[in-house]
Amino acid sequence: MAMLEVNDINVYYGAIHAIKGISLTVDEGEIVTLIGANGAGKSTTLRTISGLLKPKTGAINFLGKNIAGMPAHKIVREGISQVPEGRRIFAEMSVLENLELGAFTRDDKDEIKRDMEMVFGRFPRLKERISQQAGTLSGGEQQMLAMGRALMSRPKLLLLDEPSMGLAPLLIREIFSIIVDINKTGTTVLLVEQNANMALSIANRAYVLETGRITLSGDAKELAASEAVRKAYLGG
Repeated sequence: MAMLEVNDINVYYGAIHAIKGISLTVDEGEIVTLIGANGAGKSTTLRTISGLLKPKTGAINFLGKNIAGMPAHKIVREGISQVPEGRRIFAEMSVLENLELGAFTRDDKDEIKRDMEMVFGRFPRLKERISQQAGTLSGGEQQMLAMGRALMSRPKLLLLDEPSMGLAPLLIREIFSIIVDINKTGTTVLLVEQNANMALSIANRAYVLETGRITLSGDAKELAASEAVRKAYLGG
């Protein structure tokens, strides 16, 4: 059974029909990526899954339960956590406070402490800056903090929206190897990414979005090798 099943959702921004009947699945343990040009509807799809937007029609089933239109904080409790585009950390708060807020749905103090150590193990730089104001971190460190904060809710499914945005190539590689690592330790990942090369290199499967519709889908390696995808998204 698929962990996540999106069935024929339609999403509007006012009069704009942003998502036109999208269906996709994510199986447990996979990394699935959505690629496509700016404005194709990738972020809108993630925001609809995480409850920030409501679909006008269609169903979103997570572990067999329809979560379409459920409030975002309840969806976090169900086991889905999103790392938003542009990171959106709490700039005035410390690194530690940001991470503690990631665990707001939980009350298992010992386990939270253990997960905090896991986050610091994965992102040693955050430990070095534990009491620093989050707004003073570099872009790469803020991305690590946003990912760490999402992991503190212990998600079964992690939604990542443009994690490479605005980062130097070296940092992008580091972030992507961390995504693979997070996946290997048991978290399923749905990834939206401008950098199609990087996304396809770590994903199991991929969907290509064009103006609110899925135009191609399949094995990530096969899509990376396809002429049409190479021309449109991989720079030749």
